[in-house]
Amino acid sequence: MSEKTCDVVVIGAGPGGEALAAKLSTEGLDVVCVEAELVGGECPYWGCIPSKMLIRAANLLAESRRVEGMAGSVSVRADFSLVAKRIREEATDNWDDTVAVKRLTDAGVTFVRGHGRLVGDRKVDVNGVVYVASKGVVLNTGTRSTVPPIDGLADTPYWTNREALKTETAPASMIVIGGGAIGLELAQAFSRFGTVITLIEAGPRILGPEEPEASAMLEGVLIAEGLDIHTGVTIDHVEHHDSRFALTCGDSIYEASQLLVAAGRESRLDDIGLDTVGLDPSARFLDVDDSMRVKDGLWAIGDIVGRGAFTHVSMYQSARAANAILGEELGDYDFGLPRVTFTDPEVGAVGMTEKQARDAGINVKIGHADIPESSRGWIHKAGNDGLIKLVIDADRDVLVGATSAGPMGGETLSALAVAVRAAVPLATLRNSLWAYPTFHRAIETAL
Repeated sequence: MSEKTCDVVVIGAGPGGEALAAKLSTEGLDVVCVEAELVGGECPYWGCIPSKMLIRAANLLAESRRVEGMAGSVSVRADFSLVAKRIREEATDNWDDTVAVKRLTDAGVTFVRGHGRLVGDRKVDVNGVVYVASKGVVLNTGTRSTVPPIDGLADTPYWTNREALKTETAPASMIVIGGGAIGLELAQAFSRFGTVITLIEAGPRILGPEEPEASAMLEGVLIAEGLDIHTGVTIDHVEHHDSRFALTCGDSIYEASQLLVAAGRESRLDDIGLDTVGLDPSARFLDVDDSMRVKDGLWAIGDIVGRGAFTHVSMYQSARAANAILGEELGDYDFGLPRVTFTDPEVGAVGMTEKQARDAGINVKIGHADIPESSRGWIHKAGNDGLIKLVIDADRDVLVGATSAGPMGGETLSALAVAVRAAVPLATLRNSLWAYPTFHRAIETAL
């Protein structure tokens, strides 16, 4: 093996890794960035961007169908080829990262295509070349779709989110395994393009990590739209025959022309040489401090640190790791974790759920408001499902968590995210002007 020296090696050029490599390089460091797949990672090619293009198109269909009874009448014909074309041309450049690679190299980064693997402290092997990093290594290897160990599943041509977002046609029918954010977003979007959806969730409710009120509200909306939802279900066997999938769940059998597995994500930590630096390659996540440091000379950012599997989290952590490597001030870590499930209605959340707060021993009070009962919700009418839920630390009189579900739930969340992050006193929030008639004015009602 040959050796090359540099200041920093970044393994994984997802959003955070790409941004960190460019930042360090523009600050004068000699940076090597390693990526086995596409620069930009899951988000621009198979995740956030193309999925939201699909959701945007599907929501336009739904909104057009709401014209009846409020503004006239309209005939709507879904054409999946249009959104498939847009995904290829505008989001993914047909899954070519030439432009993204050029962004890195223009910033002065040395880009290496290949599988990066630690072979000792501050040492990374790529394609038989060992890069020795004087300052250290940053891991940003991300996650892959979890495939449950269901009998027969591995032998079938199932989809993950990647295949779903590369398809050029909407299947006639589809079974979705998983009622989390990815499964729900894709299930609703495909349904609006005419796919008959059966959704199976092993847990007691969909959107399990969020508030039960949001889960119940969203389930009611999806059922009203025609989705067939089954919770608390164990899948015993999967088979594929004559272009049909069949799932056996106890005494019930569910069939469809396509199967989407959206049962969560797992960290890519098993084959990056963690054992060579004294770490456990079978770990679910890497433990980091608030500077994103794993150990001396080793940092980790993104999904693999278990602080939220979101692009905005990776970007936030990227900036912190860069500041730490450059010896700059960091400030307190933001544990609020604002997040949005982009169903219709959107479900935004920040901080703790009610259960998490109670489990933490907090003296909890709850504030609640229903969006349809607000002035803006009443005006909005069709598609106005939603709620505001506030989780209050009664001893400190501040918000420790909140949910904002509704037609613009993700945008309404911003006020709540700031309130949680800054620990704004409830007295200040109550003694504030809330613009009328807006969706976010429902926060005042909940207060």
